[in-house]
Amino acid sequence: MSRRNLRQLFAPRSVAVIGASDRAHSVGATVMRNLRQDGFGGPVWPVNPRHATLGGQRCYATVAQLPETPDLALVCTPAESVPGVIAELGARGTRAAIVLSAGLERAAPGGETLSAAMLKAARPYCLRILGPNCIGVLVPGIGLNASFAHLGAHTGSLAFVAQSGALTTAMLDWAHTRRIGFSHFISLGNAADVDFGDLLEYLGADAETRAILLYIESVTAARKFMAAARAAARNKPVIVVKAGRTAAAARAATSHSGALAGSDAVYEAALRRAGLLRVATTRQLFEAAEILAHPKPFRGPRLAIVSNGGGPAVMATDALVSGGGTLAQVSEATLRELDAVLPRGWSRGNPLDIIGDAPPQRYAAALEPVLADAGVDALLVVHAPTAVASAAAVARVCTPLLARAAQPALGCWLGGETPSAATGTVPAYATAEEAVEAFLHLCRYHEAQALLRQTPRSLARDFRPDTPAVRAIISAALAQGRRTLTEPEAKDVLTAYQIPVVATRIARDAAEAARLAAMIGFPVALKILSPDISHKSDVGGVALDLATPAAVEAAAAAILERSRALKSAARIEGFTVQQMVRRPGAYELLAGIALDPTFGPTLVFGQGGTAVEVIGDRALALPPLDSVLARDLIARTRVYRLLQGYRERPPVDLPALELTLIKLAQLAADVAELVELDINPLLVGAEGVVALDARIALAPAAGPAVARLAIRPYPGELEEELSWHGRRLLLRPIRPEDLPQHRRLLAATTPEDRRARFFSAVNELPESDLTRLTQIDYERDMAFIASAPDGAGAAETLGVVRASTDPENLEAEFAILVRSDLKQQGLGSLLMRKLIRYCRERGTARLVGDTLGDNRAMLHLAQALGFHRERGVSGAVHLVLDLHTDT
Repeated sequence: MSRRNLRQLFAPRSVAVIGASDRAHSVGATVMRNLRQDGFGGPVWPVNPRHATLGGQRCYATVAQLPETPDLALVCTPAESVPGVIAELGARGTRAAIVLSAGLERAAPGGETLSAAMLKAARPYCLRILGPNCIGVLVPGIGLNASFAHLGAHTGSLAFVAQSGALTTAMLDWAHTRRIGFSHFISLGNAADVDFGDLLEYLGADAETRAILLYIESVTAARKFMAAARAAARNKPVIVVKAGRTAAAARAATSHSGALAGSDAVYEAALRRAGLLRVATTRQLFEAAEILAHPKPFRGPRLAIVSNGGGPAVMATDALVSGGGTLAQVSEATLRELDAVLPRGWSRGNPLDIIGDAPPQRYAAALEPVLADAGVDALLVVHAPTAVASAAAVARVCTPLLARAAQPALGCWLGGETPSAATGTVPAYATAEEAVEAFLHLCRYHEAQALLRQTPRSLARDFRPDTPAVRAIISAALAQGRRTLTEPEAKDVLTAYQIPVVATRIARDAAEAARLAAMIGFPVALKILSPDISHKSDVGGVALDLATPAAVEAAAAAILERSRALKSAARIEGFTVQQMVRRPGAYELLAGIALDPTFGPTLVFGQGGTAVEVIGDRALALPPLDSVLARDLIARTRVYRLLQGYRERPPVDLPALELTLIKLAQLAADVAELVELDINPLLVGAEGVVALDARIALAPAAGPAVARLAIRPYPGELEEELSWHGRRLLLRPIRPEDLPQHRRLLAATTPEDRRARFFSAVNELPESDLTRLTQIDYERDMAFIASAPDGAGAAETLGVVRASTDPENLEAEFAILVRSDLKQQGLGSLLMRKLIRYCRERGTARLVGDTLGDNRAMLHLAQALGFHRERGVSGAVHLVLDLHTDT
């Protein structure tokens, strides 16, 4: 990802229009008109060899003739000319262009597409391109309308980005009538260069943008998108409409997992993992933005509804409950207070119907005790117009109370425009259903943010999968030309990753099956063994609870007959025999892996059994997983409520189930040839988990396994063990579960050392800051800790060094902290040298950092490592290390 030269795209000092025109309704004429009439303060230069002047202004024949190098160029010329125009602009020094032209998917003279030729022309100059085939960009705050849109945009703090040109103009029209303002309004077009990842990177750091609204049709460069989205979501709300919700994955799947992992479900999982809020319609984009624009502490999902009409209150309640929200239970004390101020006949419960003749003062009298109720997390006021009280009068009384409320408060003004007293002060909606919908968006947003902040439990450090054994199994199968593993082979793969399986033996014929069954112990299960039959139950290829050798032989004959009748071309290699597993109260679940063309390997979990597709109870997640993410995956299924136990049935071993999903995620990250995996059923009970059946589909690897993942997993290859002053020391990347040790590290540093690290007096960091320091995106940041066993054998963190790299990988900013009682023993040097090696290996150009002028220890260490000093801000010293030199 890169923010490079995006400043010239969104904050140019000058603009050139290549293909400017005076022909009515042409793109070139519309662009010129928009640039002139919206108040852009810099020069706008038209370029067209057919005109000497345009609109009374000199028109230039070529880019080379322009009086200065333009920061931004708008290209409105025919598709065939675009690569040449881009080359001219790059040579002139222009570093950003918006290509409005369409048709660049056609072939260029050299055989490549015109779009590829355009990018090749831009590359030597780092010239950034928005488009092609886009509407353009509007930045109302600087009067920039670099588009051929039919309207301008009001100034505001929302950024809107859309792939669809038609939707862009329709949304601009819709927002204009409602006077919704924007910091940026961007038509992405075909996104040949600048894409969603780049824009999230830029807008996430933009101080003028308080929320980002996206209309997405498809994502390219999934890892770049996920890294930028996760970073932006930690700074501000990012709200998404994803088109194509009902499109299923258009490919043949050999497993339940593959069939269930439709493309929209994968997008749902990816957006959730990134902390983005997904909504269903473009209208909901602005509903969600409206409520998120009024930041108040989020207390929870319990909503109280105050209304002067029973009908709207009931409709609001229906919308809340059906949407998964919670109706607040008003306390008895609050009810007594309301009895004292409301007329007889009021509803005496939530929703609170204060009767249709309610004057403004009755609203105020009702709101005060409800807002003070500890059981009310949020409040919605609904007003239906009456002759007794106008919306304006009610708004004048209610709005100050709602604005001062400690919890989120919303207003719904039925039957007309929002009263001016409420505009911009509290979130206001035209219908009760829209207001409730917005509140539910708020709940889901905070749910996603909470997921980003949670700290997972530590995993057992003895989990060491036998990956070489798995590679040997898969290599042998691929060498034989097979694209699926047999059931015993699939179970061997699971065993190598310490996932419990039921032992399975292979029999070549019915007689051998009977002998093996007697050895295993009755009762047994018998299944057909064929590389051409993926779903055995579809051909009657499974027999259960066989209690005698004779029953096994008879079942084998019947299975063979049915399989040959229904799959005559299938190769039959025999049967598998396994002992029946008896676990009363256990559940049959599905766990698997499917490969998505955009986001790579995806974990699938849900209710299992032969009717898995009919039941449709499943959730998806992107690897890697930790305990928090694994539990979230489980909790998003309907069966989760059963797994927690009810009535006489005890809860299942949820930690064992979580660990199984984490191990599957690791398998997906380790083995590039694995394209589908299906464990169905995965039997889960109070005693733990066991895989009763498994199938795995393969394909030759196109590259390293980790490259397939949309989120870079924990880089275990960077772990390094060494001896330090007689202690066994492990230098490794930080993990989310290191948060408790990180808190203890900070507690073990002196106030002076904390001031040197954070440039201010810090006694204790809040949980949110500790989470941010321990839950890093390895794609963009790195933190190495020095870990060693303490006196009780548990791991403790002795020091940490971290670097945050800019999107261009030009500069990484470092910070370091060593436990105060361990300073001057070489630990800081060990950590810094490891960080320098890491940054150098990934091609970072410079390592920089700031330190206080009186931090002699840091200055001495920096000098020893080859840093040079520069003057910093506020008396600090800026340290710079050129990583292209040896240290």
